[in-house]
Amino acid sequence: MTHLSVNINKVATIRNARGGNMPDLIKLAQDCENFGAEGITVHPRPDERHIRYADVYSLKPVVKTEFNIEGYPSPSFIDLVTKVKPTQVTLVPDGPDAITSNAGWDVITHFQELSELVELFTSKGIRSSIFVGTDLENIEAAVKTGTDRIELYTEPYATMYASNKEQAVAPFIKAAEFARKQGLEVNAGHDLSLENLAWFKRNIPFLEEVSIGHALICDALYFGLKETISLYKACLK
Repeated sequence: MTHLSVNINKVATIRNARGGNMPDLIKLAQDCENFGAEGITVHPRPDERHIRYADVYSLKPVVKTEFNIEGYPSPSFIDLVTKVKPTQVTLVPDGPDAITSNAGWDVITHFQELSELVELFTSKGIRSSIFVGTDLENIEAAVKTGTDRIELYTEPYATMYASNKEQAVAPFIKAAEFARKQGLEVNAGHDLSLENLAWFKRNIPFLEEVSIGHALICDALYFGLKETISLYKACLK
């Protein structure tokens, strides 16, 4: 079974646009779980333009499924994660000015840093995941950091899906199978949607988790949150 973790950053963006507490981020996270989501993902950034650090602390006692905090490992992010102790931390190489994640780690170049982070989070009882592309040497380096999982950066798949879905998924199948043989569990995320998710899951049936935010929240504007979560979960069966 592949878990659906709902990234609620976009909900925080809507709230922040007007101030106040509408929509209520905490209630929405609870609703996502009640509607069947197996996890909640947040990606706090230093400027707090969507998820605020205070939100992360407020969500911790509320989230009853898996709580995933993803982001760039700045000192403030590391401090947040070690204090909150989520189920999982996903390390993403995006800088403070990035609109959204746009690449996986060059693990070979950042091997020492990532290894030390994995060791730190493991010592706190936090599962670690490293955001990567499909390069096999890079994934092999991720294995050596001691991380529990990798998260495959799926924008290239989503971009090519409409024109050639077989070619689009091929490098991801190869990368996921390689990672699995090396003892890593495999997550995936970025630009996965109702259009392309089922095909990805069909070809990589052993996926542990997908993290989806932007597309899911957009779909919820039309279908409603409960129905949207059901639709995404149906893609993962």
